[in-house]
Amino acid sequence: MDDDRKPQSVEEFSRILSDLEFAIVNLSFGFHKWVEICMSASGTRGLSPMDILVLHGINLRARGRRLAEICMVLNIDDAHLVSYSLKKLLAADLARVHRRGRESHYETTELGDRTCDEYRRVRDEFLVPNIQWFLEGRSSTEMQQVTLFLKTMTAMYDQSGRSATAAAPSVLPPPVRTKR
Repeated sequence: MDDDRKPQSVEEFSRILSDLEFAIVNLSFGFHKWVEICMSASGTRGLSPMDILVLHGINLRARGRRLAEICMVLNIDDAHLVSYSLKKLLAADLARVHRRGRESHYETTELGDRTCDEYRRVRDEFLVPNIQWFLEGRSSTEMQQVTLFLKTMTAMYDQSGRSATAAAPSVLPPPVRTKR
């Protein structure tokens, strides 16, 4: 297919979308690997990519966040995954919880703040120059366009998932058995 023409059929577009999806999968795993390596290089080991992302989600704009807000910022539906990471961060003294009425608000501790600062330092030293090199000669609007594209794709996948759920039969088949 030429780069400047639009796909002519659903099948052709589906193949192109599959290529994009595999690239996103590779990006996702590459990003998770980077996050873990960057955190280890910054002096904090033993956290999973989810734990690290939750820590940064709490640290974002230096204000306390409720569990639901953390889930929303990270686009995570399974609150128990975030709860588990929060327990690990609390145990590691990277986060603390404050009760405000009936709600729990999580924020980073001084150690958590220093950990995020050191992570940023390592990121700025190793990742940022590589991205800047890649973008050399390009405008910063190109990166903003990629960001907008990824946010739009996220919204499209979310909406398509809701539509597929609504269209699913009311009686679902049993789940696939994975144990022998």
